[in-house]
Amino acid sequence: MDQAFNSLDAQREACEAYIASQKLEGWELIDRPFDDGGISGGHLDRPALQRLMQDVDDKQVDQIVVYKIDRLTRSLADFARLVDRLDAAEASFVSVTQSFNTATSMGRLTLNLLLSFAQFEREVTAERIRDKIAASKRRGLWMGGNVPLGYDADGRTLKINEGEATLIRTLYDLYETHAALNIVTEEAARLGIRSRRRQTKSGDWRGGNILLRGHIHYILTNPIYAGRIPHKGQIFEGQHPAIIEPERWQRVQDQLSANSPKQKEPHPHKTSPSPLVGKLFDERGERLSPSHTRKRGRRYRYYISRGYATGRKDSLKGKEWRLPAERLERFVAQAIRTHLSGSIGGDLIPNVAVEIIQRLQDLKDSDPLPLLGFLRWATIGEGALALELDGQALGAELEVRQGDINSEQLSFEVPFIQRRCGAEARFVMSGSLATTDPALIANIARANAWLDRVRLGETFDEIAKTESTTKKRVQQTLKFAFLAPDVVRDILAGKQPQGLTSTWIATHAIPVEWTDQRALIATL
Repeated sequence: MDQAFNSLDAQREACEAYIASQKLEGWELIDRPFDDGGISGGHLDRPALQRLMQDVDDKQVDQIVVYKIDRLTRSLADFARLVDRLDAAEASFVSVTQSFNTATSMGRLTLNLLLSFAQFEREVTAERIRDKIAASKRRGLWMGGNVPLGYDADGRTLKINEGEATLIRTLYDLYETHAALNIVTEEAARLGIRSRRRQTKSGDWRGGNILLRGHIHYILTNPIYAGRIPHKGQIFEGQHPAIIEPERWQRVQDQLSANSPKQKEPHPHKTSPSPLVGKLFDERGERLSPSHTRKRGRRYRYYISRGYATGRKDSLKGKEWRLPAERLERFVAQAIRTHLSGSIGGDLIPNVAVEIIQRLQDLKDSDPLPLLGFLRWATIGEGALALELDGQALGAELEVRQGDINSEQLSFEVPFIQRRCGAEARFVMSGSLATTDPALIANIARANAWLDRVRLGETFDEIAKTESTTKKRVQQTLKFAFLAPDVVRDILAGKQPQGLTSTWIATHAIPVEWTDQRALIATL
């Protein structure tokens, strides 16, 4: 770069000569150069490139001339995003040395072939990674992820953290003594056993919380603690040391299996099923039973504590519950939907994000009963409901492997505000659960679907015709496909700023750089 005549100068001369050859086509050279000398082409965070794309958006540039395609970007994913942005501005680019011009049909065909090969390359790479992970786990290697409580990462294996390992052994001791998860949860809280406190990349601190029943169940059933490695329903001998002896771990599994609630066959004449039966417990670990009354010819369902069922309420044993069934079921369904959208939906495989968004949206609009099918158990207490989801059922519904779902995300707690109306408990979600914007979510899903069609070679006019809309509307909608992943996660969870609406996105220029996006959205 310090030479009097360097490679950038040579490339610019070649580009200027090409532009001069197109003078009859009306091409005019812009005097100011857009050179990012010494900066890698592997990303889009380059000052000159950002200035160039801003000029494209401002209609000051309608044709970009590059020496080679990799001078624009070396990332195929970034390459696709740049082309989509150029299309939105009705601009194109040409490669001087590669006979590549997106202003022509042949150039667009070449582009689509490149993108098809890029998609194939991504899929092959993903398969190789999955095969490598499977082979490594069969050899007993730890392949990363959240480090289990009781261990520290040590390359491709784990080493025991003696301070935390003592807590793990205590939990196993408690379960072998009491054989009841609810009692173990209470004792763990009394002893002050907490999850690991860790700092995220953003500098925030997470963890350090009292262990919920679901987290304790995860610890008691995790074969990692017996020196083994789980993978897709199979368990392999690991290369890390065990905290719990394998024989003892198996005894605990047998006891957990024996104590797990058994689902009864539905009565053939049962007219109104209670989907939470066998899954709903109070803080004492006692199961709430379904009940019903009739008033003016209408049937009202409830979930009630044992004291209500027997007529012998004992205030010394804790709170007795009489909960309206339909309201509770919808409450739990809404909590599950919100948790899926916020904590899991945005973290699933990026290549199937459109399908996942659509499936989550379908769940949002569905009856509560399918959502309650994801529930393994629920424990209700004063002001909070602890839930644990069934990873196998969830994976089957979303058409993803259970191993792709972070098991720690399957347990969560939902705060609620309780209100009384006579003997009946009415409750609503507290402010921690926000309301999602269906129109905004639908536009994101639609934009990603249309972007896929553009990559397959369809023009904006063709999409507009099949969708019974205008070309301008298609261009506006495509902006939704370029939102930063964390912004999309907030939208799915209903946590976006109040001013971030479909109308605002459609009528404002959205920066292509995710950092700039976040800064702009933070001002709303």
